[in-house]
Amino acid sequence: MGEDVKTASSGRGGGDVQAGVPPESWMKRVFGFEKGDLSSWERLVRLLNRPTDPAALGVFRFLFGLLMAVDITQERGLSHLDYRYLDGAPVCRFPLFNFLEPLPLDWMYMVYVVMFLGAVGIMIGCFHRVSCLMFISTYWYIFFLDKTAWNNHSYLYGLIGFQLTLMDANRYWSVDGLWNAKKKNAHVPLWNYTIIRTQIFIVYFIAGIKKLDSDWVGGYSMSYLAHHWLFDPFKLILPVETVSLLVVHGGGLILDLSAGYLLFFDATRPVAMVFVSYFHCMNSQLFSIGMFSYTMLATSPIFCYPDWPRRFFGGFPAALRAVLPPTEPAPQSSASCVYAETPPSVAAGTPPSAAATATPPSTAADGQRPPSASRPLKPGRRHKLGTLFTLLYLSEQLFLPYSHFITQGYNNWTNGLYGYSWDMMVHSRTHQHVKITYRDGKTGDTGYLNPGVFTQSRRWKDHGDMLKQYATCLSRNLVHYNISEPQIFFDIWVSINERFQQRIFDPRVDIVTADWSPFRPNPWLMPLLVDLSPWRTKFQEIEGSLDNQTEVVFIADFPGLHLENYVSKDLGNTSVQVLQGQVSVEIVEEKTNYTLLPGDQMKLPAGAYHKVYTVSDQPSCYMYIYVNTTEVALQKNFTKLFELQERIRNGTETEPVPPELQPLVSVAEGKDPGVNVTDPVLRLFLRRQQRMQDVKKHREASLVQRLQRFSLKKYYMLRRGFLMTAIAMRNLMVGLPPLEQLSQEVAYANLKEPEVAPDEPLKEEAGHLEL
Repeated sequence: MGEDVKTASSGRGGGDVQAGVPPESWMKRVFGFEKGDLSSWERLVRLLNRPTDPAALGVFRFLFGLLMAVDITQERGLSHLDYRYLDGAPVCRFPLFNFLEPLPLDWMYMVYVVMFLGAVGIMIGCFHRVSCLMFISTYWYIFFLDKTAWNNHSYLYGLIGFQLTLMDANRYWSVDGLWNAKKKNAHVPLWNYTIIRTQIFIVYFIAGIKKLDSDWVGGYSMSYLAHHWLFDPFKLILPVETVSLLVVHGGGLILDLSAGYLLFFDATRPVAMVFVSYFHCMNSQLFSIGMFSYTMLATSPIFCYPDWPRRFFGGFPAALRAVLPPTEPAPQSSASCVYAETPPSVAAGTPPSAAATATPPSTAADGQRPPSASRPLKPGRRHKLGTLFTLLYLSEQLFLPYSHFITQGYNNWTNGLYGYSWDMMVHSRTHQHVKITYRDGKTGDTGYLNPGVFTQSRRWKDHGDMLKQYATCLSRNLVHYNISEPQIFFDIWVSINERFQQRIFDPRVDIVTADWSPFRPNPWLMPLLVDLSPWRTKFQEIEGSLDNQTEVVFIADFPGLHLENYVSKDLGNTSVQVLQGQVSVEIVEEKTNYTLLPGDQMKLPAGAYHKVYTVSDQPSCYMYIYVNTTEVALQKNFTKLFELQERIRNGTETEPVPPELQPLVSVAEGKDPGVNVTDPVLRLFLRRQQRMQDVKKHREASLVQRLQRFSLKKYYMLRRGFLMTAIAMRNLMVGLPPLEQLSQEVAYANLKEPEVAPDEPLKEEAGHLEL
């Protein structure tokens, strides 16, 4: 807020000026307003409605609209909309309100068209408020339609769209300004900047407050990030564990806590710009978060002086200024602002040097003073409403991240509906075991469902409200499979922030009939065993003592419950060892039980079921230790094949190559082995080698090649979205074509770019198996 007031007083943002005023106070220089400006309601109204240069707000409006137009085809899902909303498919959905349902597919494309046109309208400033309403009405409908797609930045987009609806963001570099001379280059009230700046400050600062959580400070939330290639320069001088603790977690905490403050003040803003930009550029490579990084980059200049676009673009050649934001003339008066009754230079304490060179903004473009109606001297209703909205909105934004005492039904191991709390990246989860059991309510027959059946999402596993919706949907669908009055039970094992794998929901409760309310604690939520958190240090010691072929899984369970598990035949030397508590292990086929105390270890038979009962009064802790013998054997074969391949390449192989391994000779000679690969191990080896080469080529690509690859990927994504939208609009206007024609059109839209290897660590085809 302060920079706007200072700008207005220095002649950059506009206000009548004169020389010979007393020097500014310390508070005025630092914050941009005097303490007295907050002493009464009327003075606060005047402060928040002071005339301010519209340039920075107009540029931000353009960038936000542009990024949202791109986002609609990507993260909002226009390019794959038909996969999400197949008409008539028995798909379980997770809306915020159960009565919300998607429209027929072609009409969903229409919703996206309206949203896209709204984003473009925001970008160019055409019918600004109508465009904002088009965007936010369809955006929030899509947002509320699917909780599984919620995240903090999607919520932020909707908030900014709502803010722009009430702002005068079309007063600069807009089509509306070309049509309406009163709107062109007109002042905007200071609260327009105050709201957007404070919103971004809240995003940073509350995210930093949430990172004061012990898991983040201890380095457990995002420890895997330290292995990413972006942190390789740090790993040249620091071990990975230190990079994770100091750079990933420590650096993220400090930046979030300080970014909003550093961006606000003139002296620290240049440094903040560098670190914030570097931070968001890294995030764009670390996470698949669509336009969020670029949107946050677009918000940084909003903290600068509001006239920065005039000074920045004023340095460009005159030939380019026709398509760039205008630099002249100075802003004209606006009825949205409140002007000082005394000369602004005196009221605001304008420095004499600025007063001597400033252009009176009260002079219109034609040199004539505008009518007094466009230059209010006293606050009116609209000014008071703008001030009241600012105070209420910012109070609500400060309250919501800590409102979880109201929405208690959404409080699982993390609080509230994920997506409005700014707890970004504070929690990481891994799932070891998910079992869905159904029971016929009449016959008592039981069976098992494939986790994720009838849904495209995986986020239901961590949220009680979604689990309730999923169970209700499953019960409706199972009726069509001759299962009467279905009962659904979930046994879901989750590890959060590298803790023990433990149950998140009570597996004995029929979720179909279970009680759930957004305003009461979830009765079938199992508590997070935070008392066992110190074991994480011991986990690292245990894992460090194992060889590369041995895997370990840490389990914690509640008294009176048991884990039923199956040891695959691929897993040799599998054993269970008790760390705390007392368990009874039952080998199902042998019908024998073994009691284990802390420190006891027992080998488990492969290819057989077993059950682990917790018989102690306190939760039990134990670990599975196993070796994937199939993978170990495969790696040995790969090593032999690689050595043979190298001998063939350098001509040192003296023995004749067996016929089934002849494709290695073809590869060594640079030929395609084609369909001659009959040995399955050799086929897997060659595929792995090709994948490694593709990944290496992908990572070593030049900047031009990376840009070309990026452009192709985006082109085909946009192409599909556009073509499928055109098909839907045609269907709405003239009806469906013959099925053969429709199939051909969709096939043409599905044309994809050539396959490229992902820029990620190589994953073995024989990956680690779940216990």
